[in-house]
Amino acid sequence: MATATSDAAFEKDVLSAQLPVLVDFWAPWCGPCRMVGPIIDKIAEKMTGKAHVYKLNVDENPSVASKYGITGIPTVIVFNGGQVARQFVGVQPEQVYLNALQS
Repeated sequence: MATATSDAAFEKDVLSAQLPVLVDFWAPWCGPCRMVGPIIDKIAEKMTGKAHVYKLNVDENPSVASKYGITGIPTVIVFNGGQVARQFVGVQPEQVYLNALQS
């Protein structure tokens, strides 16, 4: 299951992580976000020990969402070494996210 992160924890959770990190930017009122949620949770289980997987509620954490220019959700960003490696807007198949984490 994906772990929640926040504006306050983002630096530690994501930018300072030694492993690749996938962040799902979402909101509870967003229909497509509810579709991608189970995919993200499945990836979190599959990538245990190989990558970190977080969810960031954009309504509750506007600073990070604004910093990364999130204007459409769901947006999924893969970070590597604190830098944006890949970014996806909208629902993607599970394998697309897995490939991005593993490359």
